[in-house]
This record gives sequence, structure tokens and C-alpha cells, in this order.
Amino acid sequence: MTVTSAASAALTDLDVDAVVIGMAKGDDGPVPLGGTGALDAALGGRLARILADLGATGATGDIVRFATLGTLKAPTVLAVGVGEHAAFTAGTAGAGEEAGGASADTDTDTETLRRAAGAAVRALAGTARVASTLALATGRPTSSTLRAAAEGSLLGAYAFDSLRTSPNGPAPVRELVLTVEDPSDLAAAEAALERATIIGEAVTLVRDLVNTPPSHLSPARLAEIAVERGDAAGVEVTVLDEEALAEGGYGGLLGVGQGSANPPRLIRLRYQGAAGTGAARGEPAGTDLALVGKGITFDSGGLSLKPPVSMEWMKSDMAGAASVLAAVVAAARLGLALNVTGWMPCAENMPSGDAIRPSDVITLRGGKRVEVLNTDAEGRLVLGDALARASEDTPALVVDVATLTGAQIVALGTRTSGVMGRSEATDAVVAAAGRAGETVWPMPMPPELRKSLDSVVADLANVAPGGNRDAGMLLAAHFLAAFVPEEIPWAHVDIAGPSWNGGEPYGYTPRGGTGAIVRTLVQLAEDRAATTP
Repeated sequence: MTVTSAASAALTDLDVDAVVIGMAKGDDGPVPLGGTGALDAALGGRLARILADLGATGATGDIVRFATLGTLKAPTVLAVGVGEHAAFTAGTAGAGEEAGGASADTDTDTETLRRAAGAAVRALAGTARVASTLALATGRPTSSTLRAAAEGSLLGAYAFDSLRTSPNGPAPVRELVLTVEDPSDLAAAEAALERATIIGEAVTLVRDLVNTPPSHLSPARLAEIAVERGDAAGVEVTVLDEEALAEGGYGGLLGVGQGSANPPRLIRLRYQGAAGTGAARGEPAGTDLALVGKGITFDSGGLSLKPPVSMEWMKSDMAGAASVLAAVVAAARLGLALNVTGWMPCAENMPSGDAIRPSDVITLRGGKRVEVLNTDAEGRLVLGDALARASEDTPALVVDVATLTGAQIVALGTRTSGVMGRSEATDAVVAAAGRAGETVWPMPMPPELRKSLDSVVADLANVAPGGNRDAGMLLAAHFLAAFVPEEIPWAHVDIAGPSWNGGEPYGYTPRGGTGAIVRTLVQLAEDRAATTP
């Protein structure tokens, strides 16, 4: 979807190809939600009856559509369910200020609205121009409902067809018209659409990169894309090639990448949106937020080879790096008043005669020596390099994002990211995720687990010896913590499952790359900008 606008015209007068309305599950059948008064009047007060006759219940994800037969300019109405009427309206009404007010936290029911908007737009693929009333679901639009309706619609209008010789099914909806009833709400609606467009394009970038096959996305190519995107947004981008990595002591990146014909890269993104607290003293601007993302463009497991079926979606192993790129670019486009540095350690993990071997010892940035017991635990090695380098700038907050462990999927499934680290940082990430509408769960780092990484020949091992898989997600976090000084607030987000949807589309989430955690990272940057002096 490339074109968005807002309108306060009567629903019956809008020149669109379809209208999206909300409905909830009531005691006696589906209940049409706000913004449908003009439609109900045009239908002679029979809207609820029509929905019931079509078999609609108003349950979450329920979708029905019907022809308007000339009662509207739009030939089609699509109704999407949001769940129990009393629970939805109680949770969403008042979740934000009035449309012209300040943004408020996004709660569960607002996320339900976002998912409903995405599901509706997906169902309307092949339709060019769509008007949505979902921002009016609980009455006059709030900042939260405007944001949810706009973001969900834009995220739902996604397809990855760049490598096809012919389209695969109908084209996504091209244009969204977000409706409001009071003209005084138009400015807020336009602002919500402007922000949603930036967020939608950030998520789309990650989805596209994750869906791109490794034959088309080497570490060097990912670096080229980062330069292109960064330059367009006014972000300074620096790329270290294999020679610069050797000079800088980045043994993790070099070790993981040495088995591949495609050499590794370390990409640094720098957005300066604030002078920083040291400016008054003539000091360089500091880093308010450092984001670090794992960028394994393909993970075969190296010599600790994965089973073939496990490799089928390993093109997604660079989702963390893609998320960092998208978030820094979005922060720049939003003009946020803070300084953000992004780090993308990128490599391809392949088996060859030159590949790193189990029991090899490598030296990471900063001097720590690591015994590599399992070459398929490579993400933490490249992250160790990048975290050590990021910490050298003494940022106020460090957050790393990675498709790091299968243990995350075992523990939390494919829709909930795990958050570990130091409490100040993890609390900030969890709060930002709540406002962004993404699902994360804080996980512990029991101190007794750390000794499992003790090595008999080096400073630490990259996994527990003997193939012990207990608490794998938590143990990986302990490894990463060794590369961030204790005094720096740090959080680690494991998105191994949420970064990829191998099943059917749902809500605003397509099959394949999802773009998970981008919205949280941008929200975190917004939160920091709002509180940084």
C-alpha cells in the first residue's frame, strides 16, 4: 500500500471500492461498531440483521462481506470481528486521549483492532481503494485507535513478489482512506497516517530482506542496502570489510564467516537527532540508544550442520540486523530527538575446508577468548563482537535483537519474543512493546547457569559442554552479557520464532518474514527521545 489519506465525508459518499467496518460479538448476535451509522441508515436500519443473516458472529477474526447494491458509492462492505463487545469497548474506549491529544499506551484491545484492520485488508486483496471506519470503533477516534487502524491496514497490505515472473494472486490493496466523522479530527488522522506509513515501510523493509533468498543477499549486499537506505534517510553508515575486521580484532565475525565464499561485514549506522548531554562542555554527542542485530544471511550450522529441514528458513537468520536497520532509518525519518547507533554484524555460516571447527578458540573484540564447542551457536559470536564495540561508546542503553535460539521457540512459541538482561533495560523494552502492540515476555537469567559456559581452555565456551540443551535461551543471554560492562543497561531480545511465520497468514502478519520487533524498537526510541534531556 503506497497511498494513504483521511476523510471526514459521509460513508455513503466516499468514492472507494470497498468499505471496512468493525463488528463485535454481542449477546444477541453481531454488533456493528462506531462509524457505521450512515451505512446503517442507508440500509434502512438493517445492518446488524444483514450481518447476522450472513452468519457473522463478531468473534475475533470473523469476516463477512456483502454487496451494497447501490446504497453506497462503494460496491462492497467488509465487516471484521473484534471479539466480545463489552470487553472490547471497555478495554479500548479511553485507551488514548482524544484525537488531538497525546499518545497513550496501546493495550491488548487496541492490538486486536490493529490485527482486525490487517485481516480486513488482506481479505480485500485485489481491491484498489479501501475506506476504513475502524478508528471509530469505540466512538470518536483516539490517538491509539487511529494508530492501530492505520498501522494494521498498512501492515496487512503486503506481498513479496519481486522474484516472481508473474503475480501470485491478487495485488494488495493500493490505497487506504481512514475515515473520521468530525472534521476537527482530520489533522490527528493525517498525523497517524504519516507515522503509520513510516512504521509500515520499516516493517516492510525487514519482511523483504528476510524473504530475500541468500543467493541474493550476501553480507556485502546487505551492507550495500544499508548504505542506500541510510543515505536516503540522513543516517551515517560505515562498513567494515574483512580486512578492517581483522585489524579491529573482530574474531567472532571472522571466525563465523571464514567457511563462506562471502566474507563478513560489520555495518555501523549513526543517527544524530540530539546534541547529547556533553555538548555544552564541548564533548562529542553521546549515544542515547545502541541497537545491535544479528545478521547471519544464511545459517547452515557450519560444521555442526543443521538437519536439512531446519535450513529451509535460515535465510531469516539476519532478521535482527534487518530490524536494527529499519528502526534506525525510521527514527531518522521521524526526526526523533535522540542519538541512535545501530550495529549489524553480518556473516554467512557455511561448512568448508576453511570453516571454524568445534573446539577451536577465537578471540573476540576486546580480547575475550571463546572456545567454540558448537559452530551452530554462531549468532552469539558475531553479537559478542558487536556488543563489545557498541559498549566502547558507553551508550545510555544497549538492546540487541537476534534470531538466537531454538530454545526460545520451545519456551515461548512462535509469536512471543523473550526479553532478558538487566532490569532497567528489560523494563524499558517490555513497556515499549506494550505500547507498540507486540508480544514479548521477560525471562530470568539465573546466576547459577553462568558456570555452564566455563571452558577448560579459554575464557568461556559458546555453549554448555556435552550437548546439554537445558535453559538454552537463558544461557545464550549469559554469554552475551559477558560482552557488555555491568554498568551499562542492556537487554537481549530473542526473536527466533516471531521473526518468521511458516504457517498461514493471520491478522496483519503474512507468511514468511514478519518484521517482528521493529515497532517495539521504534517505540523504544520514541520513549527515549521523550525522556532524554
